Amino acid sequence: MIQAVNKTVLQNGIRILTKKMPYVRSVSMGIWVNVGARDEGLTENGLSHFIEHMVFKGTKKRSAFQIAKEFDAIGGHSNAFTGMEKTCFHGKVMDTHIEILVDILSDIFLNSVFNPKEVENERQVILQEIGMVEDSPEEYIHILTNNNFWGDGSLGRSILGSRENITAFDAEAIKDFFYRFYQPEHIVISVAGNVEHNHIVDIIGHAFESVASGKGLPERTTQESTSRIDMHYRDLEQVHICIGTKGLPATDEQRYAFSLMNTILGGNMSSRLFQEIREKRGLAYSVYSFVSSNVNAGMFGVYAGVDPKNTQISIELILKEMRKLKEKRVSSTELHNAKEYTKGNLLMASESSDNQMVQVAQNEIHFGRYIPLQKIVDKIDAVSKDDILNLAGNLFQSKHLSLTSLGPVKDNKLFKNGLTL
Repeated sequence: MIQAVNKTVLQNGIRILTKKMPYVRSVSMGIWVNVGARDEGLTENGLSHFIEHMVFKGTKKRSAFQIAKEFDAIGGHSNAFTGMEKTCFHGKVMDTHIEILVDILSDIFLNSVFNPKEVENERQVILQEIGMVEDSPEEYIHILTNNNFWGDGSLGRSILGSRENITAFDAEAIKDFFYRFYQPEHIVISVAGNVEHNHIVDIIGHAFESVASGKGLPERTTQESTSRIDMHYRDLEQVHICIGTKGLPATDEQRYAFSLMNTILGGNMSSRLFQEIREKRGLAYSVYSFVSSNVNAGMFGVYAGVDPKNTQISIELILKEMRKLKEKRVSSTELHNAKEYTKGNLLMASESSDNQMVQVAQNEIHFGRYIPLQKIVDKIDAVSKDDILNLAGNLFQSKHLSLTSLGPVKDNKLFKNGLTL
């Protein structure tokens, strides 16, 4: 009998998981580390992201150009990303090239040299990346929102780091962080596609068994949010607004109701916010709600980009729609449509080896086990109107609200009615 997901734990604690998808010709592999920007100290902020860049910049046997050339030669795609709590190095190839993919990803992860010259070159790239984000108001407002909502703690810092830190990091600081935090018990290797589990373990296991255990990592403490208005003046055509309130941790049992509530409020084109603010009133081109969930903390947010003269009415309309969710049950039709939308996205995404690779790894990191798709669908179907009503009542409270703005607004007296739910 073929298992949905197979798992092997190496002697040093590194976990290898595979999801067989015999109906596809691709293979996606990710090397995940349960470490991110949240685990950095103030003067270390940006190191996880710097490492993400540096692993592609040369190993003991491959230059940065050779790494890129070998991926291109097999029609492969490679990339990496850093989050608040995870870093992932991943690639995707045809199933006939799985051995080459494993060899390259293993090499860059285990044998990167962090050459000082490459560090200097990449430093400039990251500084340009910071500038690029700051030049994009819709991206930058989310960094400002995290800082406003979470305050001075690590969840409130930019994943990219500060310019001061990026300028100060050298090769030794990068290597020290890498070897201190990239410990076996925090490493998960996830592979999805047309693969055989034993074969993957055979070609991956030997190299990764050499990773030595460290001294352990500190626990992630629960971080409290703040409630305040934070305005950033910039001469723009629009005012970019983010309203944040308390959310849920990633593993909370109410996460299915949380997802559906997000969909109903501002998660798609038929959502309440989209219809009220864009379709009926024409106040914004882009308006949506979003969730940001970490292992023991979370935020629920709403974004809109509006004409400066419409700032106040837009904020009032957003709060009104949030208030309605905690005062009256959603309709049966709304709930049904949100469930079908969510299940449809999940089922269609399950046909991608990339998405399956991500799901397998995140299940392992968060829950220590694989959660079958059908179980998730059943949990979604089980959400009731009362579940959403009660959740909105618990989360949508004035004491949790924060407001962040970026644009040509200087005085918070504009928000004369305050932030109340």
